[in-house]
Order: sequence, then C-alpha cells, then structure tokens
Amino acid sequence: MGQAGVEELVVRRSDGRDDGEDWTENYEELPGAAGISIILESTSKAGVGPRLHRHPYAETFIIRRGSATFTIGDEQVVGRAGQILVVPAGTAHKFATGPDGYEAVHIHANSSFETEWLE
Repeated sequence: MGQAGVEELVVRRSDGRDDGEDWTENYEELPGAAGISIILESTSKAGVGPRLHRHPYAETFIIRRGSATFTIGDEQVVGRAGQILVVPAGTAHKFATGPDGYEAVHIHANSSFETEWLE
C-alpha cells in the first residue's frame, strides 16, 4: 500500500482542529472495513451526556480523563479515567459527566449506529 493509501485510512476531526479538547465526533463506516463505529468525546462540563437508550450490539467505553456516572440497566456505576466499561447488547444505559469533565472513546460493535431512545 502506497503513502496515499495510508492517508485514506486516517480519520480526522471535521472541525480541522488537531487537539483533543472539547469535542464530540461520531464516526461510522470507518475505512479498512473496521466493522465498528465510534464516538470520540471530550468535555470540561459536568452533568452532560445522552438520555436513556440502547443498542442491539455491545458498547464499550474507554475512559481517558475525568469521570461519568453511568446507569446500566438497573444499576449505577461511576466510571473513571483508566477504566473500561462494557454495556451488553440490548441493555438500557445513559451517563452524566462528572465535576471534572470527561474524555472517552465509545466503541459501538457495529459499523453504523443503531440507537433506540427510551426517554
């Protein structure tokens, strides 16, 4: 694969920034037949996050900075930097970012997002 081919496999921020600060970006149908979709999220705000929803596939959260309180099914757990949380397929979930913000990669085990909003 030549250099131009490798460049086609690089996914860049749509806003053109090259830092990791205060952004949310959704990526579906990734190059190279990755078979996953991802959400990259970084915020310094507390108390933000999606409302209750579920997917027909597992979602994995790799938390890089800060924390968030997750509701997974009937339970709550605080996810912190350095932890990985896995929400099983079909399980209702939501989260709210903690007081020091939150940065994470959300990996959807599907090439495109399929979300059922429950609230």
